[in-house]
Amino acid sequence: MIHYKSNEEIELMKLSGDLVSKTIAEVAAHIKPGISLLHLDQIAETFILDHKGTPAFKGYRGFSGTLCTSLNEVVVHGIPDHTILKEGDIISVDCGVLLNQYYGDSAFTFPVGSIPESAKQLLQVTRKSLVKAIAAAKSGNRMGDIGFAVQDYCEGKYGYGVVREMVGHGIGKKLHESPEVPNYGKRGSGPKLLPGLVIAIEPMINLGKRSIAQADDGWTIYATDRKPSAHFEHTVAIKADKTEVLTTFKYIDSVIKLDWLTD
Repeated sequence: MIHYKSNEEIELMKLSGDLVSKTIAEVAAHIKPGISLLHLDQIAETFILDHKGTPAFKGYRGFSGTLCTSLNEVVVHGIPDHTILKEGDIISVDCGVLLNQYYGDSAFTFPVGSIPESAKQLLQVTRKSLVKAIAAAKSGNRMGDIGFAVQDYCEGKYGYGVVREMVGHGIGKKLHESPEVPNYGKRGSGPKLLPGLVIAIEPMINLGKRSIAQADDGWTIYATDRKPSAHFEHTVAIKADKTEVLTTFKYIDSVIKLDWLTD
C-alpha cells in the first residue's frame, strides 16, 4: 500500500531532509586521504544526535553504522570500518535520519583527492541522471518515466551499467515504503505518480557492467567486475503543481567546491 502524505507531513519531511543534507555536508568536510570510514561515521552520528535527530540506519536490520560508506566498486550498503581513504578513491555516503517521526534519506558520491577522468565522468553522469529522474517525477507521469530517464541517459548515452536489483523507494514514517523506484524502465509504464507521493530516487550506476553481488557480511553490494560505482539520492515529494525536492546538495557543494561536479 502506498501512503500518500499531506502538505503538513511533507513540511515535516522537509525538516528531516534538511538535517540529512546538512549531515552529509558535515561529513564532506572531512573526506580526504588518511581518514577512516569509521571516523566519518562517528562524525555523522554525533551531528545527527546534536541536532535532535536519530540515525535511521544504525540498528536497521542489524546494520552497525550511521552511514553506508561505499568505496570504489561498492555500489551501496558498505559498512563503516577502519578502512582508510586514499588518493583516487571515490566514496558514496548514504545517510538517513529520523526527525519528528519522519525519515529523510540522501546520498552523494565524493572524490577523494584527485581521481581518474573516467571516475569523474561517472560521478558527473550519475548526478545528472538524478536531475533528469526528478524532472520526470511529476504528477500524472508513471514510475517507468523515472526509470527511463536514468537508463536512457546512463546506459543509452554513456554505456554505463544501470543496477537493476537495488532500487529507490517510498519513504515517510517508515524508512522504506511502497512503491519501489527502479532506475530502469519504459515510458508510460508502472504506477501513476499522484500528489502526496514521497519517494527516494537513487540512481546506482556502474562504470562497467550492471551485475552485482553481495559480500559475505550480508550487506555490502559490489560490482562484480570490480569497476567503480556511483550513487546519488534525493527524497522527493510529488505535488499537483510541482515536484519538491526535500533534500539538497547545496550544503555539500558549498563545502567541496568542485565546479565539475555540479548540476
